[in-house]
Amino acid sequence: MARTSVRDMPDAEDVRRIALSLPDTAEKIAWSMPTFRVGGKMFATLPEDESSVAVRCPKEERDELVLAEPEKFWIAGHEAQFAWIRVRLDALEDEGELRDILADSWRQAAPSRLLEAHPGLGLSTGR
Repeated sequence: MARTSVRDMPDAEDVRRIALSLPDTAEKIAWSMPTFRVGGKMFATLPEDESSVAVRCPKEERDELVLAEPEKFWIAGHEAQFAWIRVRLDALEDEGELRDILADSWRQAAPSRLLEAHPGLGLSTGR
């Protein structure tokens, strides 16, 4: 689906709004950038110029995503040893795709009690 305007692209405020809409999420500044946490565990950050978001992603999936869509996903050098991936906000189709990515990362960090309390956000079978 083609974008009709620049505003259709998700931005840092969309990341913040969507992340904070997820259950028990808190924003905390760390390393001079906004981070979003659930149960004390980080699931998203808004690095540097806020043109991307870093999210949790299993290493096996991460490598596949980068190979399949390098214009959208990449691995920052200092995050290579961790299960994190960067997502270029201007490469996302729409806010729904951003919501799916953030919810997937939230699920990976959320304690089981939250996953059980919010079955609509339960473990997915895929991205």
